[in-house]
Amino acid sequence: MVVPEGVDYDFPSMTSCPTLSDLTHESRVNTSTLIPILRREAVSRRHFTHPLPFLLSLFSSVRLLTPTPHPLLLRPPSSLSLSLTHTHTHTYTLLLLASGVGFEDSKVLPMNLFYFFFITFAALSTVRSDSSDHRYKDGDAVPLYANKVGPFHNPSETYRYFDLPFCLPDHLKEKKEALGEVLNGDRLVSAPYSLEFQRDKESISVCNRKLSKEEVARFRSAVRKDYYFQMYYDDLPIWGFIGKVDKEGKDPSDYRYYLYKHIHFDIFYNKDRVIEINVRTDPNALVDVTEDAEVDVEFLYTAKWKETNTPFEKRMDKYSQSSSLPHHLEIHWFSIINSCVTVLLLTGFLATILMRVLKNDFVKYAHDEESAEDQEETGWKYIHGDVFRFPKFKSLFAAALGSGTQLFTLTVFIFILALVGVFYPYNRGALFTALVVIYALTSGIAGYTATSFYCQLEGSNWVRNLLLTGCLFCGPLFLTFCFLNTVAIVYNATAALPFGTIVVIVLIWTLVTSPLLVLGGIAGKNSKAEFQAPCRTTKYPREIPPLPWYRGTIPQMAMAGFLPFSAIYIELYYIFASVWGHRIYTIYSILFIVFIILLIVTAFITVALTYFQLAAEDHEWWWRSFLCGGSTGLFIYAYCLYYYYARSDMSGFMQTSFFFGYMACICYGFFLMLGTVGFRAALLFVRHIYRSIKCE
Repeated sequence: MVVPEGVDYDFPSMTSCPTLSDLTHESRVNTSTLIPILRREAVSRRHFTHPLPFLLSLFSSVRLLTPTPHPLLLRPPSSLSLSLTHTHTHTYTLLLLASGVGFEDSKVLPMNLFYFFFITFAALSTVRSDSSDHRYKDGDAVPLYANKVGPFHNPSETYRYFDLPFCLPDHLKEKKEALGEVLNGDRLVSAPYSLEFQRDKESISVCNRKLSKEEVARFRSAVRKDYYFQMYYDDLPIWGFIGKVDKEGKDPSDYRYYLYKHIHFDIFYNKDRVIEINVRTDPNALVDVTEDAEVDVEFLYTAKWKETNTPFEKRMDKYSQSSSLPHHLEIHWFSIINSCVTVLLLTGFLATILMRVLKNDFVKYAHDEESAEDQEETGWKYIHGDVFRFPKFKSLFAAALGSGTQLFTLTVFIFILALVGVFYPYNRGALFTALVVIYALTSGIAGYTATSFYCQLEGSNWVRNLLLTGCLFCGPLFLTFCFLNTVAIVYNATAALPFGTIVVIVLIWTLVTSPLLVLGGIAGKNSKAEFQAPCRTTKYPREIPPLPWYRGTIPQMAMAGFLPFSAIYIELYYIFASVWGHRIYTIYSILFIVFIILLIVTAFITVALTYFQLAAEDHEWWWRSFLCGGSTGLFIYAYCLYYYYARSDMSGFMQTSFFFGYMACICYGFFLMLGTVGFRAALLFVRHIYRSIKCE
């Protein structure tokens, strides 16, 4: 684990008010006292280069005592007490309690939302370790864990390290892992190598083994599939291949397969800390495993310690720089800017046309109202009595909006955490932990949005709508997980979740997600907000005139999805190479810019297509705007097909199932999220133009 550069945990004391150093291990502090302390301490440390990571690290030890009177509803700030401690025992209890923000009293919603954001960051920031964790003395045992092995080109197909017949340690000990690490497929166990701090070792024997024919065949199969191994030494990742293939012969039957039996560890240290570790194999220490015959092998290892001046805070920089992203960042920025400029030019061109057409429409309708009120109306004004007619399947529509709003909130949270440095390279499982926790805590947003909008649409069965909201995204995700987890169990892969982890996820759904969804639904039902329609809806709908084929739903979705997809096309490759490969993605600032452009383009193209639909006197724009906005998700899934067959070397049933299964869920989430963005933009636009004219 790494501490952000520039963050100092030594606070100078001040005499004008209490300081953080004055707080005892269990001193009770009210928020009204704590905030001035924080402000004073921050002012005294103006040279901070990373203020947000500082606050995250500072509040990672905050836990809630006993709010009153309701355990699931936050009271106004005066009733919130905090305790500063050096443990993180109750962090997730704090998150659970904070997740009920705003449901009891809408007047304190802004302040409660502040606490919600604040506490979520605090909980997720516990993935950082304190700078004092990784200090060793000469000869101290430094933890070394073996993680997994698997085909290099199939990142989802990984197996336990000792599924291959390596030498077992004297005492095999499994490391306790967090939820995110288990979801990431990590299964850490003690490694058979002993690498004490600053102790050189030369050709130490791990064990002598006589490999049976079956074990030789397993190693040969692993070498043929380019198996790699992964370990962690003092939380630093180590990779290496287990063997090599000699392809001197032209025919694959003439290939020779060799197993590496001697590993060299080159370890760099700075005073009492481990800074870097590299692993290499001895090219002269090979075992031929080509033939089906018993083989005697002695596994060896060598350790060399070298001093370096690299500070501990920068020891993870190497892994960020080892990314396969372009060596010159300017090239990456240029490609992104080029894509953004192209999209913005197209968007500006459409915006200019749309504004001119709207201006002409307003002038025309104003002239018609003054000179010939009995003149027959045409265009979008002609359907003012139908444009706000509620859509079909209103319960499904409201549920889709609720789920999309929740996923949008989840995405924003993930970006914030990424930008402040929580997801630094090889922070094992941090992203998965954040996804699970934030999704559970934002379920109240889905319940509130869906139920309140459903009631605005004059829906009567809000309970059914709430159930539909809870299952709309989680249902397909759960079915996909069940299938893929079964595949992983058949393959005996680490991607198969243990029973205990499944129980934990079910409990999170039962005790956190579902109650918050219900609370949000109740709050939405009691909001009693009415749908704001500038025009009165007629009793009978007008008939929609015949339209050309290119104004149909599918052609419109194709047009709507292409432009936003072009804004993210370049960045998609780097994201896929990171998620479905071994590359590292760290330039979250670029990704955030691309995400903002994606939202803007999605909103605008949906507004433009909605206008042209209304101008053609087609008043069924509700579902059309949602489908057009979400169609980018379909383009992303089409890109998945291209990436899998043209840009990657993935193969095998398990890897194929995982890639297309989970990408289907991700693209479905994008469909709901961007569909919500598109509809909200279209609704705002439609209300604006019909509010600007006189509706009779």
